[in-house]
Amino acid sequence: MASSSDSSLALATSSRRNHYDVFVTFRGEDTRNNFTDFLFDALETKGIFVFRDNTDLQKGEFIGSELIRAIEGSQVFVAVFSRNYASSTWCLQELEKICECIEGSKKHVLPIFYDVDPSEVRKQSGIYYEAFVKHEQRFQQDSQMVSRWRETLKLVGSISGWDLRDK
Repeated sequence: MASSSDSSLALATSSRRNHYDVFVTFRGEDTRNNFTDFLFDALETKGIFVFRDNTDLQKGEFIGSELIRAIEGSQVFVAVFSRNYASSTWCLQELEKICECIEGSKKHVLPIFYDVDPSEVRKQSGIYYEAFVKHEQRFQQDSQMVSRWRETLKLVGSISGWDLRDK
């Protein structure tokens, strides 16, 4: 059995071929200055190469294409679902792209439910329901996009993950 340092080394080595070991999708206003900063630090301490949107984006580049490249070049995805995650079109677009990348591949997404009930994500109830009411109003001309976001949340929200409410 490989030690954790061997695993970290293997992940770091794979990043040279695939760009990033881990891509974390999260709502910055909810978790950037607390949970996700700690998560990034813990992963990087183990030698895991993580895409960090506040440090890895090149100035002057269009943020969308850089994020797409980072997602496509990552091996593992962590989705940090928080109270306002579903209100962010960026987060939903990232999650949709992540699901495209894991389909038919050996890549995985690991959900973390931070201060939100997993069933709220999966069923789009509560605050997630409210976010989707606004998306449906805003994107009336592209209801298929909103439907894809709903399916994506249902899919990833159904994966067994870590429930970090009140912790």
